[in-house]
Amino acid sequence: MNPSTSRVGAALQRSWARMGAAAAALLAALASPFSAAGAAPAGAMPAPGLASEVSSPALASPPVARRIPKDVTVHGDNRIDDYFWLRERDNPAVMEHLRAEAAYADQWFKPLQGLQDRLYQEMVARVAPADEDTPARRGAWWYGKRTLAGAQYPQYIRRAAAGPGRAEDPTAEPQVLLDLNELAKGRKFLAVNLVEASRDGQRLLYSLDDSGYRDFQLRIRDLASGQDLPWVGQRTDGAVWSADGRSVFYVTANEARRRNQLWRHQVDAATPDELVFEEKDELFNLQLGQTADGRYLHVVSYAKNATEFRWIPADRPASPWRVVLPRRAGLEYRLEHRDGQLYLLINDRGPNFRLISLPAPASAATSSATAPAAAAANAKVTSAALASSTGALLTLAQVAKARELLPHREDASLERLLPFQDHLVLQWRENATVKLSVLDEAGLAKRSSARVTPPVALRDIPSPEALSSATIGDNREFNSDVLRISYQSLITPPTVVDYRFSEGHRQVRKQQPVMGYDPSRYATERVWATAKDGTRVPISLLYAKSVRREDGPAPLLLRAYGSYGASIDHRFNANDLSLLDRGVVLATAHVRGGGEMGRRWYQDGKLSHKMNTFTDFIACAETLVQQRWTRPDRLIITGRSAGGLLMGVATNLRPDLFKAVVAEVPFVDVINSMLDETIPLTTEEFIEWGNPKRPDEYAWMRAYSPYDNLRPGAYPAILARGGLNDSQVPYWEPAKYVAKLRGLKTDSQPLLFDVNLTAGHGGASGRYDALKERARVYAFMLAEWDLTGEGR
Repeated sequence: MNPSTSRVGAALQRSWARMGAAAAALLAALASPFSAAGAAPAGAMPAPGLASEVSSPALASPPVARRIPKDVTVHGDNRIDDYFWLRERDNPAVMEHLRAEAAYADQWFKPLQGLQDRLYQEMVARVAPADEDTPARRGAWWYGKRTLAGAQYPQYIRRAAAGPGRAEDPTAEPQVLLDLNELAKGRKFLAVNLVEASRDGQRLLYSLDDSGYRDFQLRIRDLASGQDLPWVGQRTDGAVWSADGRSVFYVTANEARRRNQLWRHQVDAATPDELVFEEKDELFNLQLGQTADGRYLHVVSYAKNATEFRWIPADRPASPWRVVLPRRAGLEYRLEHRDGQLYLLINDRGPNFRLISLPAPASAATSSATAPAAAAANAKVTSAALASSTGALLTLAQVAKARELLPHREDASLERLLPFQDHLVLQWRENATVKLSVLDEAGLAKRSSARVTPPVALRDIPSPEALSSATIGDNREFNSDVLRISYQSLITPPTVVDYRFSEGHRQVRKQQPVMGYDPSRYATERVWATAKDGTRVPISLLYAKSVRREDGPAPLLLRAYGSYGASIDHRFNANDLSLLDRGVVLATAHVRGGGEMGRRWYQDGKLSHKMNTFTDFIACAETLVQQRWTRPDRLIITGRSAGGLLMGVATNLRPDLFKAVVAEVPFVDVINSMLDETIPLTTEEFIEWGNPKRPDEYAWMRAYSPYDNLRPGAYPAILARGGLNDSQVPYWEPAKYVAKLRGLKTDSQPLLFDVNLTAGHGGASGRYDALKERARVYAFMLAEWDLTGEGR
């Protein structure tokens, strides 16, 4: 066991065996051995710009952007946009305005510097100064990551797999493959998207972005010399090695950030990179991967409502990429390969997917000289002709006759499958919770030989807490008897668990250390709201046990996202302890548009049904008020990106219901952005939001677009945050929203645009810089709750 497992992890491991124990017993078992939080750990970086609380001069008037009317009328709907010009990034007046907004926000926050400092020190004190994650074996090496005391970024490391059992010696000095702190020198921002060693362990693929704009450069490092090869791949997003390590396949994005081209680079050859495949349909992106058994490399063309896989044998990189099952509007599937069998999760009989198996086509294992040239050239595929694809290995008729291992279920959604030599692992989502199940070799063999599909018995891997998340972790060894699980809950920190198939035994390998944390002080609860149409919407609650409803409504932070089928899972956030310990209740509204309750939950919150997302959220807020968890003058709401859209709509619909709003990188200028096909994400997201060039779809979006529905009146306090280099939600969306609202609001509540002039969509990249940003946001919230002093 990793030495850092600690008594907390050991207690959790024991709790796996006591599945029937009460929640109180579990929490007591998880009691932390760590000392109380105090000063920042040795080596921790100080918080730049955070000082003791000081008095501040009177706040200057907020920046007022010039009004330059632009007619943006569509479909006879007269719209004048006075702030369209803020999109002109190269205009000196735009940068002057953004700097003025940043300065105004800094001035507003100045009286809270002492509070920010305390929050920052609390957050830093919970972080282990130095830490190392649980390594995963890939071939002859154990690969992992560690963070040194005082360092902003981690190091990627490995140790040799020694002896007959290929065990890891955690005491051996590791080889440092990549030190992000060295790469970050001289850069204001650094993000890494990929770190992957070749199968022989001789070279390392990695990609980095130093702008925040997701312009990832792909590089290859020779691990014997530690030097990078001269070749650099530009604007990449994803890459895989061939089996022999002599070829790299990688995906590149175009100017609109659509990942549309697949390339092959031959590492030791002087030949130019080969364009293998180009996805012409503007609704589709490309994503690279490989099957769990390592036999095949695959690239999936995916849209919001369709997928199409192509693959080649991993040991034959010169083979043509063959379509597995042709695309069709509304048809989504995910594939895996094991022992000559294809396994598909497919939604042909319902939105929550079913599991089928069928023999892998014989032609899949050999190079095909007859594959049509059109498959590689990929002539433009339109939405009207999604069903046509030449040279596919499978047909829909074959899929219809395939053996069904697990049927479609209305109450649970199949999300992922991972095959091992003797087992098949399924990841499900049921009742807004993620769970895992195992189908063993005996069941697979029985069903493979059966002419009539018998019922299948799944072995569930239960979780010790109700509001938890158990997902498939880092598993690279196909022949292993161990499944690595990533487990956490609202109360339990991220925990690495190894589950042994043959024994059903769980071993906690490591739990993220959280200094001074005592989980027995906190409780979780699930409540339900009733939406406008009668749908029950789940809400997850986390609070300190010292907070009692009989003491009166508490300050409450309500979070939500509600788009793209993405789910807000039950995850631990150590930073939230700074709110919980001040008496704040944390709530998450699992609204439609997300995927928490299955794919239909997602479909009921998109396109013409998008308004459900917003009315669900308001119903959740009203329920929390009605049940006396909080009251409107103690209720703050927050969301980021598409969750920021939700914040904008909810604020327009019910400004009286909220004390304050924190909208991070908010997607608020919906109509203008979706009319501009030159900016990232627009065309591919027509299937998510609609195409405003079509009158009926324009009407949906016009009804809720936050920027277009601002009206004169009183609004809650609002903190909008953005990044100058954001490629997903451009800086001008929150900039325009704040500028327009300043001219309409009739109240004296704060309205801030806190813009980071060096970061992108994810904010600051270093771990201490990111904590500084969180401290700033939490200080805003605490000020609005009037909780700037110590205690509740």
